[in-house]
Amino acid sequence: MDAFAVTISNVMCYSNLNIKGKIAMPITFGIFQGLMPLIGFLLGAMFASQVENIAHWIALAILTFLGIRTIVESIKERKEQCDVHPFDAKLLFTQAIATSIDALAVGVTLAVSVPLRIVVSVSIIAVVTMAMCFVGLYIGKVAGKFFKDYAGIFGGAVLIAIGLKIFIEHYVG
Repeated sequence: MDAFAVTISNVMCYSNLNIKGKIAMPITFGIFQGLMPLIGFLLGAMFASQVENIAHWIALAILTFLGIRTIVESIKERKEQCDVHPFDAKLLFTQAIATSIDALAVGVTLAVSVPLRIVVSVSIIAVVTMAMCFVGLYIGKVAGKFFKDYAGIFGGAVLIAIGLKIFIEHYVG
């Protein structure tokens, strides 16, 4: 959801974005969203015994931090950010890393709590992220005025909700 929200924001912020830039967003976000849980899974598998008892706390802390940061940044004036930071490869990679850090925590959690085939999981994550970001390109263009003030807030709230869900499931499940 955070990559989706950033895609919408980018399209609204950079209205003159060319087709190469528009295509690069979903692909880059999808790749990072797929790679980060894989990295987290590998790290989690290496340190499973040390991380198992605190993984839910780690996920809650990271996702809450990212959610709050996303909400705060969304509340700031978007037009000023667009003028100050031109859309380029550096910005795209920074956004891709920032929006996929939570996926790293998810990968750690998967390694210590869920027996699954990680390659299938990260492939699904990458493809779904790409698909959602392609939809975000359309939404950002068509409904940009409506979502301009709320996309980041919604994305941040989703991150916090996911963190809370992981935390609650640990104690309830």
